[in-house]
Amino acid sequence: MNALELTGRARTHVVDIPDLHCTIHRDVVVPLRALARAAWAEAGIELAAVSAFRDFERQRTIWNAKWRGERVLLDRTGRPLEAVTLDPDARIDAILAWSALPGASRHHWGTDIDVIDRAAMTQGYRAQLIPEEYAPGGVFRRLDEWLTASMDRFGFYRPYARDRGGVRPEAWHLSHADTARPACGDLTAEIMREAIGSADIEGKGRLIERMDEIRERFVVEGK
Repeated sequence: MNALELTGRARTHVVDIPDLHCTIHRDVVVPLRALARAAWAEAGIELAAVSAFRDFERQRTIWNAKWRGERVLLDRTGRPLEAVTLDPDARIDAILAWSALPGASRHHWGTDIDVIDRAAMTQGYRAQLIPEEYAPGGVFRRLDEWLTASMDRFGFYRPYARDRGGVRPEAWHLSHADTARPACGDLTAEIMREAIGSADIEGKGRLIERMDEIRERFVVEGK
């Protein structure tokens, strides 16, 4: 992927997939369809993507709303925070625990998908993508267990499987290894700086100063 694709400022690497109701990287179409077919055949799970490709502008809107307190901001334990009471560094860390920096989201690549099981949802239920839904007793627990046992057969893994002090664990977030890992390596701190440099992003000055640390803590895997 080139710099514009890596940072969600181009769509030349992704395609719309009507049957899966999502937009994903062209190289992820076949494995994602295979994963969905197997989930249904083996476990009666109706795998559905609730978020796949997300462009830079959408991520910027989320970031700015959380910074300004217009959208819910949570601490690392899931408790609400008052954004306006936090200093810039604390605000940055709180947002990054649950939401990516514009230009640094794995969803920009089209390789990553947030998934639910529509068959497990009662009428009117709206998925929240919170840990409790995938924990024992949660509505998507069977999905969590099936993915744990089966996703690697189709080339998928969870980049946020455990808490490393960066992004909080996300059981719903799948990544296609062969496509995402090269993108992760190619997304340098300099590319990230360039992406936000001319954009209207809250906290931009401090973000640029901290970009190397942000990449290591919140983007690079295995940290």
